[in-house]
Amino acid sequence: MNKYIGNRKFNLLVISIAIPIMLQNLVTTSVNLVDSLMVGQLGDAAIGGVAAVNRYFMIMNYGALGVINAVGIFIAQYFGAENEQKMKESFRFSVSASYLIILPFFFAALFFPRQILHFFTDDVLLINVGVEYLQVVCLTYLPLGASLAISSAMRCIGETKIPLAVSVLSVLTNTFFNYCLIFGNFGFPRLGVSGAAIATLIARIVELTVLLYIMKRRHFPFASKVSELHHIPFSLIKIIAFKAAPLCLNELLWSGGNAMMLKLYGTRGSHVLSGYAITTTMTDIFYTLFAGMAVATTVMVSQQLGANHLKEAKENGYHMVGFSFFVSLLFAGFMYLISFTVPFLYGSASTEVISTAQNMIHVQSICFILYTLNTQNYFIVRAGGDTKSTLIMDSGFMWLFTIPLLSLIAYLTSIDIYIMYLVGQTSELLKLMLSTRLLHKEKWVVNLTKA
Repeated sequence: MNKYIGNRKFNLLVISIAIPIMLQNLVTTSVNLVDSLMVGQLGDAAIGGVAAVNRYFMIMNYGALGVINAVGIFIAQYFGAENEQKMKESFRFSVSASYLIILPFFFAALFFPRQILHFFTDDVLLINVGVEYLQVVCLTYLPLGASLAISSAMRCIGETKIPLAVSVLSVLTNTFFNYCLIFGNFGFPRLGVSGAAIATLIARIVELTVLLYIMKRRHFPFASKVSELHHIPFSLIKIIAFKAAPLCLNELLWSGGNAMMLKLYGTRGSHVLSGYAITTTMTDIFYTLFAGMAVATTVMVSQQLGANHLKEAKENGYHMVGFSFFVSLLFAGFMYLISFTVPFLYGSASTEVISTAQNMIHVQSICFILYTLNTQNYFIVRAGGDTKSTLIMDSGFMWLFTIPLLSLIAYLTSIDIYIMYLVGQTSELLKLMLSTRLLHKEKWVVNLTKA
């Protein structure tokens, strides 16, 4: 048990790394919260329609992040090994590969928005609102790829304040133009959900512009010119692709699995889609806060592996599990408390939708510790490039166990949504047994820079 308990110096270092990332993630998540609250004033259909679009976006976003995070392992390890040229080449791969994921989703959203929305719901009103939103918001996918790659590379070398500051600017921009364009304030036209999409597009463009400017001025060791993006040795492409493919596939399958679960929960009524949208918007604050532990794990484990300090890396990995346990208890308590704010924040939503959201938040808060421990195990295994194990413990479990189980409940029983949702969340307990076993196999204790 002692190996999971870090000393005071270790805990303070993790906090110093994780808190700026948590704040950045909090700021980023608040964009969705602000969008949800403002769009929520337009009624249940707007909440549900935008929620369905966001599920589609999450599939693309996590797919791109799968590649970017996999490359981040190499950037962090090459930074630890002080190999600047390999850092540049890895960053170029990160940018190029992210757009291989993003562009198909962009064109699909541009030309087939109605078919995409129809997957999630048969409610014509929700589909019409979603199509209106998707046809504009898909344009935000184009600047997003470069922004994700740049921010990730900065964090992998320990620069966390710049991405945080840029995220704050992006949120403020988005909030201001939401207020102007959704409701027609300050002389702007009243555009409803289209206004929310335009505001997000403006914020994404501002975000990328500022990141590019700072990257050029600060001369980061990974920075490359646009004309050099194709200068990537084939040997490095093979090494990174071999590690990135399972991680990218995992993120696509995992986010696709979440979209499938939304569809299954939606079999219990359109009010469930809207209630689930409110639930995810409120609870995502805590999930994205905890994602700050991913960067802390990268710094504490990946950089040590790259420097060939294998024993220290292994010890740090186990200490991260213990640290995450205490973080999860704190977050779970706050998550439960926010359920009581939903009626005040979403006063325009129906009583049925608000009740659904509150009950789902209660279930998530109870099961949050299972999620955090699973996720921390995932971060550690990923930090050493053991992406095959990440595929097994994450999306593999979801598609082979959780989704089949929920499908049986959804289509063969009349069990109400709350029991169904509880079953979906508590499946994390079995997943924890699997992820802990894979962690203790220690296939992740590997120096990738020696490959």
